[in-house]
Amino acid sequence: MQRTNVCVCIYTIGGAKARSNLKSKEQRRAESVESVYQNSNMRGSADLHHHESDIELIAPENGTKLSAAESKAGTDVVHNKEEEEADYVEVTMDIKGDSVALHSVKTVTETDMGDEKQCLTGKKTSFGASVVQNATIRIKKLKRLASFSKPEPAEQLERTKSAMAHALTGLKFISSKADVAAGWSEVEKQFHSLTATTDGYLPRHLFAKCIGLNEESKAYAEKLFDTLARQRGIQEGSINKIQLREFWDRISDQSFNTRLKIFFAMVDKDADGRINEEEIKDIICLSATANKLPNIQKQAEEYAALIMEELDPDNTGYILIDNLETLLLHVPEETTKVETKYLNQILSQKLRPIFEENPIKRWYRDTKYLLQDNWQRSWVFGLWIGVMSGLFAYKFVQYRRRAAYDVMGHCVCMAKGAAETLKFNMALILLPVCRNTITWLGNRTKLGAFVPFDDSLNFHKMIAVAIAIGVGIHAIYHLACDFPRLLHASDEKYKLMKPFFGDKPSNYWYFVKSWEGVTGILMVVLMAIAFILANPRFRRNRTKLPKPFNKLTGFNAFWYSHHLFIFVYALLIVHGTKLYLSKEWYKKTTWMYLAIPITIYALERLIKALRSSIKSVRILKVAVYPGNVLVIHMSKPQGFSYKSGQYMLVNCAAVSPLEWHPFSITSAPNDDYLSVHIKILGDWTRSLKEKFSQACQPAINGQSGLLRAECLKGDNSPSTFPKVLIDGPYGAPAQKYREYEVVLLVGLGIGATPMISILKDMVNNFKAMEEEDEFSIEEGSPMTNNQKDTRFNDFKTRRAYFYWVTREQGSFDWFKGVMNEVAEEDRRGLIELHSYCTSVYEQGDARSALIAMVQSINHAKKGVDVVSGTRVKSHFAKPNWRSVYKRIALNHPEARVGVFYCGPSTLTHELHQLALDFSHNTSTKYDFHKENF
Repeated sequence: MQRTNVCVCIYTIGGAKARSNLKSKEQRRAESVESVYQNSNMRGSADLHHHESDIELIAPENGTKLSAAESKAGTDVVHNKEEEEADYVEVTMDIKGDSVALHSVKTVTETDMGDEKQCLTGKKTSFGASVVQNATIRIKKLKRLASFSKPEPAEQLERTKSAMAHALTGLKFISSKADVAAGWSEVEKQFHSLTATTDGYLPRHLFAKCIGLNEESKAYAEKLFDTLARQRGIQEGSINKIQLREFWDRISDQSFNTRLKIFFAMVDKDADGRINEEEIKDIICLSATANKLPNIQKQAEEYAALIMEELDPDNTGYILIDNLETLLLHVPEETTKVETKYLNQILSQKLRPIFEENPIKRWYRDTKYLLQDNWQRSWVFGLWIGVMSGLFAYKFVQYRRRAAYDVMGHCVCMAKGAAETLKFNMALILLPVCRNTITWLGNRTKLGAFVPFDDSLNFHKMIAVAIAIGVGIHAIYHLACDFPRLLHASDEKYKLMKPFFGDKPSNYWYFVKSWEGVTGILMVVLMAIAFILANPRFRRNRTKLPKPFNKLTGFNAFWYSHHLFIFVYALLIVHGTKLYLSKEWYKKTTWMYLAIPITIYALERLIKALRSSIKSVRILKVAVYPGNVLVIHMSKPQGFSYKSGQYMLVNCAAVSPLEWHPFSITSAPNDDYLSVHIKILGDWTRSLKEKFSQACQPAINGQSGLLRAECLKGDNSPSTFPKVLIDGPYGAPAQKYREYEVVLLVGLGIGATPMISILKDMVNNFKAMEEEDEFSIEEGSPMTNNQKDTRFNDFKTRRAYFYWVTREQGSFDWFKGVMNEVAEEDRRGLIELHSYCTSVYEQGDARSALIAMVQSINHAKKGVDVVSGTRVKSHFAKPNWRSVYKRIALNHPEARVGVFYCGPSTLTHELHQLALDFSHNTSTKYDFHKENF
């Protein structure tokens, strides 16, 4: 690499009006440097074989052109005639191959240039002047050598094509993707709205809101305001519309050089052209606040020292703009390689559905895809609808042929048909919540291949809707049609009904006060309460009611109201035995429908009570983590066998002796303990945290968590720990991951819990397979693929992609140990780990530029990510899920990929739709499985 010093003289012809008189020296210097840099980049690659410089210098005294020694570098000198006084700029550039990178820029006086001018021009001066000049030159030269004669950095990055592409998207102050003109129109509207009472002047504290930045970025925006105001000599704390437009043009400028200068000026508080460690620390704190990264803010001093160590190896105490540029334009090599590797493949893939103009073909194609993707649900749903339709038709026809039809008409047929479907659905709705039965059928029988047991909860909700419709039809036709027709029937017609109703009733109250009327009305009221409080708006506390009605929302209200079903079934049995039109016992079929489901459900509850009391657990460790997460490690009961991805029920009598809550198991099946991570969201979890927090102390000596308690090996749980009961395990969609060779695991927030158990299980299985291979090689008889398949016949997974998306930096503490363990133990790179922190602005945003810089340096030096605190380097903002699916499809053509998602329903539709799109339009097939909470 050749480093070339270029001396530039900037001056104006005497007597001419200088247009730039209002510009500061700093501005003129920046413009000159940019011009030099652009010229050298355009023309510096013509003749760079001997790494010499051909320099032209225009002397200010007489304008004589001065020529240097012959050279073939072809580096141009930019001369600017806009100033009466001559300013010299010393530019040092690094030349390597066909690239030119700016190394340093320094303004020097004419005296400083004496030695260089004499060398170039050969012009002699008088002896006296020469002595003074030489003394001055030597002193200046020593100072210059002290600051510029540095060892060459280990890796000086030039603005190659990759760096230029990176620069186009880097250091953006405005995150909006809209064009500048459209963005300004929105800013202008905000300006008029915010300055309606301030005489057209925008105060500094409203600048963030005006340009569309959020409240967290307010301090950052004020820093940006101060920088732009300082550059324009604005002393007041407010600006008018014209000045705002100037600010907007600067921060939305597409030139990376412009954005770099603004960013440098933001860091350089004293505007001396140099950045010291304290200034870097301040901007790191500001960036950490804007990105909600409290841990980085606490360690800002350490990270500032890290940047200085990297960019100032000679300990001069400052860094220059070119040093900052070098680091900001760093492009990871692997990113470039990946883009190059897949570019041609991506262009050749048909990843989007093709629109079919023919409506018949389009309908056929959509129907085919619908059945292919939902064939299990389709046949179960069709069977259910068919059975209900058959029962309704059977009762309708039966009563159509009875005497009651002559008096009450079709009303009695509709009411009885709906009643028959109600009996069927009231029996069926209990089965999807029989967890032990569902888990056994799904894991131990062949039915799991044909019946979607993972959708049992959704089926339970569908049945509830059918019950609501049936109740409506049954009640309306009885109350609004049958009973009025009986009251208004003629005496001759009523004789047909006398064996069933007795003497003709005189008023409507006769029907309401009967056993049938009272039990029916009570059932409707209780079911309505349970149905309303099960709505997500009430169950998740989204509806805020005034006191004391606020107790009617939340999980506790849902749980207790749902257990009103005990009274509903008791009333249903009474209602079914006190029938008007059926007197024979064998025609009263309600008990026949309910007998088996109620027995199964009662046995389920009995088994759970016995199992939880027999399989007692001992609390081993408790920790409270940032983000309101309680982690409980407990002893593993003898005989408790489970699969990764499954969940168990947890009960704490100190909080509520009746409530059992489901939580995914985060420990691996091979671990000698059980663990759960509990997010504090509702009343029960909040009370549980309070009970355990009383036994905890602040973490010390590098222990994880905010609060922590741990019993010594062999000791019993501290008496201060509340007693915990568990029941399970129960089946969940994620447990099917073993059926796929390639899996995509996605966890949103606390939804990563089942995936953590899966990752640990994968590592254990991969290690076991490696050890078995090594053992067989030592024995001299390597295992064949068939033997491996037999040994691990239920574990087919050979490649995994894990994406964990969370909003808070503190969330990474939940699974820090597991992430590090997986990264270390996965020697063959079979598990690809990705963690995303959505509170950090996307790559290229000026607010996250220094965070990305610190992240790269720290990870390269120490192997630890500054955001997550793990060995896994985290990403900023949200993943591009289409790109994720695309990359997996290109890596694994002709494969069937299992996609497992756990988290809120907000991401379910997007991931499911992408799975369908790629399955229909590529050779890679995606099977989507979800678990929402």
